[in-house]
Amino acid sequence: MTDTTSMQENTRPGGVSALIARGVSLANMTPDSGLSLIARIGIAGVFWRSGQTKVNGFEVTDSTYYLFREEYALPIIPPEIAANLAAFAEHFFPVLLIIGLASRFSALALLGMTLVIQIFVYPGSWPDHAVWAAALAVIIARGPGVVALDHWLFGRRKG
Repeated sequence: MTDTTSMQENTRPGGVSALIARGVSLANMTPDSGLSLIARIGIAGVFWRSGQTKVNGFEVTDSTYYLFREEYALPIIPPEIAANLAAFAEHFFPVLLIIGLASRFSALALLGMTLVIQIFVYPGSWPDHAVWAAALAVIIARGPGVVALDHWLFGRRKG
């Protein structure tokens, strides 16, 4: 196939350009609510699973305290308090995100936690943290969507 033939094929109705245009058109029709729901469920799973590694039943594990004392060594906050706060936050805020209650606040809290992890704990893991931040930013900017308690309790306005 020559370059001319390839160019003609791409400009014909029904060619590659039309296919791309159709794909873009379909993507533009994706509702914010759908994106927010995916973001809420996805990021809630990340933090919930992390929280589960910190506890055994309702108790924060000794290994969690050890990590906060020796490996994480956050400034200002004592390791015992930081371990308990992290274990609580990684369970509480994901539950709120799943049910869509206080969604923007929960996303903001987890974004703050993400920034602390990025800056003080695992700065080399910035690609993961950027993905987390993007999902949380969608929730903060667009709201939880219509499949959320926030939507039904606080009005049917956008956000």
